[in-house]
Amino acid sequence: MASRPVLITRPGERAGPLAEAIEARGLPVARLEVMRLEPLAETPAARSTWLDVDQFDKVVVVSPFAAECLVDALDRYWPQLPVGIDYYAVGASTAAALHHHLGVRVRVPPPDSGEDTSEALLRLASLRALDGQRVLLVAGEGGRPLLADTLEARGATVTRLAVYRRRLLDPAPPLQARLAEGDFRALVVSSGEILEYLARWCTGAALNQPLIVSSARLATLAGKLGFRAPVVARGATPTALATAVADACDPQEADVDQDDLEKG
Repeated sequence: MASRPVLITRPGERAGPLAEAIEARGLPVARLEVMRLEPLAETPAARSTWLDVDQFDKVVVVSPFAAECLVDALDRYWPQLPVGIDYYAVGASTAAALHHHLGVRVRVPPPDSGEDTSEALLRLASLRALDGQRVLLVAGEGGRPLLADTLEARGATVTRLAVYRRRLLDPAPPLQARLAEGDFRALVVSSGEILEYLARWCTGAALNQPLIVSSARLATLAGKLGFRAPVVARGATPTALATAVADACDPQEADVDQDDLEKG
């Protein structure tokens, strides 16, 4: 039992802080690498958008990787950050990246929303009436149209700029076996695309294991896919997800270090 890991699916470098937060709660972790994020080559249209970024009233950033791409572009074209722009982020990790690199104030979903989602961000009062405003939406290829469609319905002129692609990968054979046998303590997913992709690798044994998701929307999707024990974390941050994992797992199986918990 002690060797059964918590499987995490967060792509790239952001998997590290999540793994550390879960391990700090006395639970082993295995990274289930099934998605790679790749920056897109800059097109003439994208370059024109970056050069005109000072013409936008608001910039909405959907993910930490989108934030990295935005920061890189602003570094290339704007030695001095343009003023008068309101920045928004779908989640706390995205907001932290923008604040760290740009030093700007970033608006995030209301604290009482309990989750980092597009739906929660759209509840902000400052996004309700947007007549005559220009909004830049920085995102990946594809994805849900909810943000763009809703902002346009509220009067904004929206430019959606895709700055990266998501590439799905087959799980490594040992992890395919864990999914097939349900040989893991919990599965942590904060992406609908990853959740739908992983469902094809999961047998009944895996579907019965705890699934930790970052929003009620993902929990609903999980139920439709056959997962029987979805648990909704209070957001997509490492701390929120790790707390939900610890609550879902048998506390007698975890050797919790209180000092590590305080650091998380």
